Amino acid sequence: MIFNKRSDIHSLKPTIPALCRVAALILLLCVFFTGCSTSSGSMQDGYYTAIAEFFDDFGWKEYVTIYVSDNRIITVEYNASNSSGFIKSWDMDYMRTMNAKDGTYPNKYTREYADALLNEQDPYMVDAITGATHSYTSFQMLAEAAITKAQNGDKTVAYVNIPPVQDSPASAEE
Repeated sequence: MIFNKRSDIHSLKPTIPALCRVAALILLLCVFFTGCSTSSGSMQDGYYTAIAEFFDDFGWKEYVTIYVSDNRIITVEYNASNSSGFIKSWDMDYMRTMNAKDGTYPNKYTREYADALLNEQDPYMVDAITGATHSYTSFQMLAEAAITKAQNGDKTVAYVNIPPVQDSPASAEE
């Protein structure tokens, strides 16, 4: 743009409506880049845990523990244990059976779900893993409960009623 007269420059003075449009655009971009998620509320620093209220039909009780710092999930542990405290992802026989049948196993899919939550910061933005779909639903419910605890600064354990497996013997994973 070439200006020939000093008055041409003064004609470019911003108007109030133009400034409002710029402010609205900046606000819209801020909302777009921060996104909307379950964890959009402010989370307090600390560890938060959600555990399935009951053992499933296969004797496992899943849990999610998150560590929050500066309003971000920094670490995630997702797993399950049986009544003796044995961790599901350590069960080699279970791993061999499930991997042969479903193409995944607890030590793999629990880490993948945890990594996805770290990246997305929202359990509902995490994609399901083929062969671990019931655990996907459990993971989302448990992670949401842990995030809600973090938003409230409530460090007591959340107990979540996980629905039973509907497709029974077809899935060794559950």
